[in-house]
Amino acid sequence: MKSKNTTDKVPMHPRNKHRDGYDFELLMSQCPMLKKFVFVNEFNTKTIDFANPEAVKCLNQSLLITYYELQYWDIPPFNLCPPIPGRADYIHHLADFLGQHCGGTIPTGDGVLGLDIGIGANCIYPILGHHLYQWSFVGTDINEEALQNCKRIISKNPNLVDYISLQLQTNIKYIFKNIILPEDKFTFSICNPPFHSSEDEVLQHNNRKTTHLNTAKGQNFSGNQNELWCEGGELTFINQMIYESAKYPMQCLWFTTLVSKKVHLKTIYNTLNRVNVAQHHTISMAQGQKNSRFIAWTFQTPQQIKDWKFE
Repeated sequence: MKSKNTTDKVPMHPRNKHRDGYDFELLMSQCPMLKKFVFVNEFNTKTIDFANPEAVKCLNQSLLITYYELQYWDIPPFNLCPPIPGRADYIHHLADFLGQHCGGTIPTGDGVLGLDIGIGANCIYPILGHHLYQWSFVGTDINEEALQNCKRIISKNPNLVDYISLQLQTNIKYIFKNIILPEDKFTFSICNPPFHSSEDEVLQHNNRKTTHLNTAKGQNFSGNQNELWCEGGELTFINQMIYESAKYPMQCLWFTTLVSKKVHLKTIYNTLNRVNVAQHHTISMAQGQKNSRFIAWTFQTPQQIKDWKFE
């Protein structure tokens, strides 16, 4: 089994549209509602209060309208409001990874089918993946209300309608069971797993962030229960994902997931070895001062990977 580990700090992906920061003048011209949240800080730089969920949501709306050809995007209160640059980085690095392992050219078009585990209410990975590389997606979640919001986003953006489908995971004990069918051929799976192990841990994390940002304590960072935490936290979730993936070795070419805590990698590698993956890789990413990474694994041989058909 081959293993590649590249977790040193690296800059934001060179194709990331947000690599050089936010052009607030452009964003406000395309989305005037952003103006009320923009101010000039002590460094004479335009910015927003990133501890204000409404401001962050409005920034996301302006980014998606300006750079990703959306006509509409919204999420209910208390749902996770994803940082667009970080999510785009995952998509770009995944595209490069697929290119490296699928003939040397980044695969594009709707024949590339991704499985988004835990799409949430924001639908962000399918939105970015389709705009940037014309990929198709199946998005899954255990929360029916989240999927209804995704359905609303898709229906109000005609360019997404034929390329993103949604599926409810009716049994919260499983990740892939009832979702991946024998006839399915997913090019990849993608996931931003719950990274906390309890609601108390979420609140402690929130309080540390608000203290660092010098803001009043409170629920300043959006996200509902199943988006932010699960029993056992990130490591338990990813381990379960790996064990389940072994039951679908031919239905998905590359399984991938974000890993927010570097300390979890050793245990994750051990789990991958236990299920006899053919190979696994760790791909580094960085956004500002934050380092992150995703892991990718496959059960297929180099020849099977080479012969994979995008259809």
